Amino acid sequence: MGIFGQHTSHATNPEDRVPLLQLAAYGCGGIIPIALFNIAGQLMGLIGNISLGLSAFWLGAIMILPRLWDAISDPLVGHLSDNTRSRWGRRRPYLLIGGIAVAVSFVLMWWIPDGPAIQAWFSSDAAFQWFQLCYILFWLLIFFTACTIFEIPHGALGMEMSPDYHERTRLFSAKSFCGNLFAMSTPWLFALANLEIFRGVDGNAADGMRYVSLIIASLLIPLSIWWFTIVKEPGFTVAKTQEKMPFWRNMKHVAGNKTFLSLVVIIFTLAMGFNFVSLLGYYISIFYLFDGDVAAASTLLGINGTIWAITGLAAVFPLNWLSVTFGKKRTLIIAISLMCLAQLSKIYCYNPEYPYLVIIPTILLSAGMLFFFTLGASMVGDICDEDDLKTNHRSEGSYYSVYWWFIKVGTAFASLITGMLIMFTQFDETQVVKVDDFQASIIQIHRKTEDWIALENSLSTREEQLKNIKLTYNDARQDAQEFLTYLDRETLKAPLPLAQGAIAAQSKKQILLRQMSDRIKQNIFMLEKLQPQMKTLNAQSSGTMVQAVLTKALPLTLKTSFEKADLTSFDLLSYLEMKSRKTINSTKHYEQLIVKTTKVENALSDLKTQLTHLGEIPASFTTDIETTKKATLQLKLQAPYTLFWMRAVEIGLPLLLSIISIFFAVRYPLTEDRCYEIKIALKTRNKNAKFATC
Repeated sequence: MGIFGQHTSHATNPEDRVPLLQLAAYGCGGIIPIALFNIAGQLMGLIGNISLGLSAFWLGAIMILPRLWDAISDPLVGHLSDNTRSRWGRRRPYLLIGGIAVAVSFVLMWWIPDGPAIQAWFSSDAAFQWFQLCYILFWLLIFFTACTIFEIPHGALGMEMSPDYHERTRLFSAKSFCGNLFAMSTPWLFALANLEIFRGVDGNAADGMRYVSLIIASLLIPLSIWWFTIVKEPGFTVAKTQEKMPFWRNMKHVAGNKTFLSLVVIIFTLAMGFNFVSLLGYYISIFYLFDGDVAAASTLLGINGTIWAITGLAAVFPLNWLSVTFGKKRTLIIAISLMCLAQLSKIYCYNPEYPYLVIIPTILLSAGMLFFFTLGASMVGDICDEDDLKTNHRSEGSYYSVYWWFIKVGTAFASLITGMLIMFTQFDETQVVKVDDFQASIIQIHRKTEDWIALENSLSTREEQLKNIKLTYNDARQDAQEFLTYLDRETLKAPLPLAQGAIAAQSKKQILLRQMSDRIKQNIFMLEKLQPQMKTLNAQSSGTMVQAVLTKALPLTLKTSFEKADLTSFDLLSYLEMKSRKTINSTKHYEQLIVKTTKVENALSDLKTQLTHLGEIPASFTTDIETTKKATLQLKLQAPYTLFWMRAVEIGLPLLLSIISIFFAVRYPLTEDRCYEIKIALKTRNKNAKFATC
């Protein structure tokens, strides 16, 4: 009859239905494996690369190790859960312990040590970056282990809460619904982390995620207690009397199940394709659709993520209808077809003129993914029934853990491939970080000038105004002293072995550092000289006297910020000049960036001259500095070669592996009719066994 020929559907018995409160509690458990798991996997790579400047390759490489550890911990936790006999059941204790551990480790993994004070303890930038990578790796291992402790028993519990073919789909649909509801926060978390209230005035997304993670943990701990309290284990009554099976014998048995392996191949093949390119979607949005404007791209990513989640929520309802109407196997093929269509639509929808067209493939992909992974987990439960009929032994934890073992090993391999693919496209993360540093120094100038304008136009009392002026003055003295310490430390660092062109740049920087150090010392001297006049200012001081002191103080308090901007500008230009000499495909691109950077540098120099000569903030200064700040956005633009290959890989690779996955799905052997035959046989056997023991 063909793939979509005649199909007989079976009704669910009332006694096999899961109560609504338990269904809701179980479904909310999807927050950890669906949302938080992906948040850590995606945002850590993205933020580590573009906010901390860590290598995409090494970030990808360290993401492998937690997944490889999962290859050990998943089967161990699954086996341990199957063989636990506590007063609270086989699964529920792990929901409580795992949930709290996930909350704590999720916070700590984002508190990555950073900043000049910590960096000063390391002999080189490379040593400091290796320290950051090791920190990330340590807490990723803890976090993913905690996820395993929660998710494997939770997934196994979903298989045993009902023996019904369709009710299992309903359970895992609820899990997908709640997980995707929270997953809509993934891109918004990136947007939140970029808000000044979280990242601070001079911070970045890495700083912002520290405080965003605290909000998430404060929600997750109470939820863990709720899951433990509400969810029940109807299968524990039977399971607690069954014989415990040795670990290796259990794993060998699961891995030898041909029906199970058929399902794993389908899921593994498609998941690999999309995991390979999971981060590239972020890069395309930021650097292709919005030319490196993170703020604008964050808004689109947030909207896109919300639409993804809403689509995932809405797709739960047609999934239940499709599964009943066509069966799980045919619905799985529909899901893969939707994802193929989504990839093809990106050829047109990746359009910088109309960036919001990406919503179209997002809707198709979200629906397809929801169908696909929800059905996959539900189908593992059907395989457990088939195995129980053959062996008279239930091992939901072991099957679910091995199922996720294959997916996580694929994800681990994909993490490495993702980093390699980003390197293949020649994405320049060093350029992005150096532009961020340059932008931060300009933002600091902008903020300080606005503070001065606010002080001069303040409607507060003269006493309050003078108090704020003195605070600003003292902050400037402290900032200058700290910057001088940094300059002296950088000057004393041993030169690194470099190529000829880089040696020349390093020599120029040493000269610049010494010159800056002299200028900052002079500025500190002038600030100290001004201190007696600052102290004499009080509420009785005349307006002329106050203005005279302010005229002297203004250029001195801004001097350090302009010197920082000069230093970051020099670092950026030196790097771009080096890249223009070395690159093969993008020489013209880097030459254009050098011209743009020089223009911004000249604009800053003009602003500094105005402040120094006038001793006051010109009327047009705020507009000019805002224009200069916006001009730096163009400096993040990536090379055309990079942007083309990002799109080609992100579209083509998942499409190819999705087609292969359809080929295997057509040959999957376990039909709905066979599942109901197994269900009836199990009920008859268990009823006879119950009578036999009476």
